[in-house]
Amino acid sequence: MSSRLVGVGVGPGDPELVTVKGVNALREADVVVVPVMDSGERGRAEATVLHYVPEDKVVRVVFALNERSDRTRREAAWDAAGERVAELLRRHTSVAFATIGDPNVYSTFTYLAQTIVELVPGTVVSTVPGITAMQDLAARSGAVLTEGTEPLTLVPVTAGTAVLKDALAGPGTVVAYKFGRQAQEVAEALRETGRLADAVWGSALGLPEESVRPAAELDETPLPYLSTLIAPARREGGRGGKL
Repeated sequence: MSSRLVGVGVGPGDPELVTVKGVNALREADVVVVPVMDSGERGRAEATVLHYVPEDKVVRVVFALNERSDRTRREAAWDAAGERVAELLRRHTSVAFATIGDPNVYSTFTYLAQTIVELVPGTVVSTVPGITAMQDLAARSGAVLTEGTEPLTLVPVTAGTAVLKDALAGPGTVVAYKFGRQAQEVAEALRETGRLADAVWGSALGLPEESVRPAAELDETPLPYLSTLIAPARREGGRGGKL
């Protein structure tokens, strides 16, 4: 029988936002893998998972989650993580990989799945969608993501603020991920494009240290790496104006 690897989206941090299907997948798996930057830490995915499965079922696997400059180190970490999960798949029928947000949106699971397909041929790979940070921030802040024919653009600020400025100059709502280290540059991009007034940012959503604030308050204060920004579309013409 083929082994199964399932990527389970566990949401931004609030354990109540894990879907019923996600909980079932975590409980049905023989082992639940959680990504960490250091084997001694408890990450957000693990903290969420422990609301639904016992600790002895969880296995931490080290990934170079924040490594962007040293490709050799990053690739080596991915290879080592893949070998560790491959080992688990050879001993167990079903392995779940818990990822914050959704496994198909900027997730480490993508790289892991590609590695596993090569290391353990015949493994059946699937995903369970999860609530994303932009959805959670929209709910907590009251920001509407899209109306009518409006487009929605998602930009990782790690791609550079020029990419963000291009998106902000266009129509529709713009969501920025991973902008905490460049908060000041993001605020300037919002000002230059006239999108600052209605924009909102949030971090640690659903956790005790949660922060949801207007983007107009952004300054030089460092923010968590996984901060999320929503710059709503310019809306005129009243209700249904974009239909």
